[in-house]
Amino acid sequence: RTLVAWAGVLLLGSALAAQEGEWPYFGGDRTFKRYSPLDRIDASNVGDLRIVWRRPGLEPELEEEFPELRPGNNQRSTPIMVDGRLFLTNLVGLLRAVDPASGEALWSQAPFEPTIEEARGLSPRGVDLWTGGEQQRLFLVRGNYLYSVDASSGELDGDFGDQGRVSLRLPGPLAGDFSWTAGPIVVGDVVVTAGFTGGAGDGGNKREATPEDVRGYDVRTGRRLWTFHVVPRPGEPGNETWGDGSWEYSGDLGSWCCLTADEELGYVYVQLSAPTAAYYGGHRPGDNLYSNALVALNAKTGERIWHFQMVRHDVWEWDTVGPATLGEITVDGKRIEAVMQPSKTGFLYVFDRRTGEPVWPIEERTVPSSRVPGEQLSPTQPFPTKPPPFDRQGFVEDDLIDFTPELRARALELVKPFRLGPMFTPPGLMDDEQGKIGTLTNPGFWGTGNWHTGAFDPETGVYYAVSHTWPSVYSLKQPEASDATLGYVMGYDAPDVPTLDGLPIVKPPYGRITAIDMHRGEHVWMAANGDGPRDHPLLEGLDVPPLGVAGRPAPLLTKTLLFIGEGSDVIPGIEGEEGRYWGRKFRAYDKATGEVVWETELPSGTTGAPITYLHEGRQFIVVAIGGNESPAEFVAFGVQP
Repeated sequence: RTLVAWAGVLLLGSALAAQEGEWPYFGGDRTFKRYSPLDRIDASNVGDLRIVWRRPGLEPELEEEFPELRPGNNQRSTPIMVDGRLFLTNLVGLLRAVDPASGEALWSQAPFEPTIEEARGLSPRGVDLWTGGEQQRLFLVRGNYLYSVDASSGELDGDFGDQGRVSLRLPGPLAGDFSWTAGPIVVGDVVVTAGFTGGAGDGGNKREATPEDVRGYDVRTGRRLWTFHVVPRPGEPGNETWGDGSWEYSGDLGSWCCLTADEELGYVYVQLSAPTAAYYGGHRPGDNLYSNALVALNAKTGERIWHFQMVRHDVWEWDTVGPATLGEITVDGKRIEAVMQPSKTGFLYVFDRRTGEPVWPIEERTVPSSRVPGEQLSPTQPFPTKPPPFDRQGFVEDDLIDFTPELRARALELVKPFRLGPMFTPPGLMDDEQGKIGTLTNPGFWGTGNWHTGAFDPETGVYYAVSHTWPSVYSLKQPEASDATLGYVMGYDAPDVPTLDGLPIVKPPYGRITAIDMHRGEHVWMAANGDGPRDHPLLEGLDVPPLGVAGRPAPLLTKTLLFIGEGSDVIPGIEGEEGRYWGRKFRAYDKATGEVVWETELPSGTTGAPITYLHEGRQFIVVAIGGNESPAEFVAFGVQP
């Protein structure tokens, strides 16, 4: 099943291990450092970068064949580059092999059947490649299926599952369509999948949901080898953390992004999200394992090796969503094989990746209690002592803008109806007995770090956290529907975060990059990413530094530079908010100092993570872009030879 035949010769690699100049996995390699040692583009010539090719997110010939396709413009795909070929998925999740120098297709995967139902799909963030002897297979998740595709031709592997695919639809009467963002990961001869069926517990009025389990499959046959239950069943460790038998009906806890592996240990590291429902947990007393946790699994067996839960009994939707990054650090003279896990909380949690032992102490601290009837919060939450948070936490009066005394006074008036407080101040009622209409806090449900955060330099030991300051109002009320099974829900008529004519009332920067020395657990530098709302009329005449764009761009590290965009408005709710929540700029920073050394304006904002590779002696940088009013496409940069 191919649309375009490739007449070239397949050059088989002896191993998948990243070779110089390649980018074999979504995160650079399976350790997810987002790092390449390439240095042919540096501060001396980065100003000469130009767009050298562009490729549409949805091919015209596919649109002609299926004119009913309406996939939107969220091109999530991050390509991989192996053996002189670029592999990527288009807007509907179909694989393409592409010439790295020109962006032209070498082969194209066709829909499983030539129907509109099979043509429809979404773009996953990544794919993975398995090499076994003379065979190479690409694995991707599309719709309800895991596919195995011959890397030389784009044909489905007929020996895998049912004609090249296996169903991922979860069992049970509540199960909906399987969904995903990151894609699978291959560890040895096992391909591991994790995803979700709902919205990570962030909506609705029902307490019942399907647990979004992690599963492992044989790469050759597609046979399911194991299942890890994200909501533990009776007899499994963690079942006792679901009081009143709530394990029976609770679900979600899926993995948005992004799977990481230590291939030598044979471990896969999975980040799990919030439980049902994300903002009220009176129906699920207890800590609710393995929600909001990083879990290390044996990739062969699915056995849990260790775990750490970042947020107990989550009512903020503070998922553990960003990629776990593996790297070696030296702390107090001791060499540690570490895993660094960012969270929506703004903390970076650091562990020995073999044992799960924290590298620096993580303290239990008392947190605010809830005034919502029936809610039973954890009285304490874990706080890392190092490194310091990489973004703002909590919301108190000191967090309000102070550009001028007048603006601060107006901001103080705007927050009076809300409950404020430190980190972990819980949601409030829309008609609180103390006269409040909800809790205004940081982080909000978008978090600080999301799928986009994190890159690690193995040469310097510096981790780069990418984050945004984006508060939310948590305001609960009793559901109106007669068939609701939750005691309280987040009201769709809940108040918005107040602004001053669109100017945020919280102090900037609203989007930032923080460089962290992981040998010492200390910040090195912090830089606002982008101008943000510097040109707001209320700031006219003021000498205001860059305020940062509160987008969700992902970083790329090279030998000397850090490349990053400003995110896109494909996220619902931020349409028309260019300059505040997204932007078109693409920059290179001196990674040692945080100084901007180059920037350009893209046709639209970045939707995927940038990558770099070396092809025929030339270094390229490729990133997916698109927007609410802009077509999705891939753009490739290079220095003109």
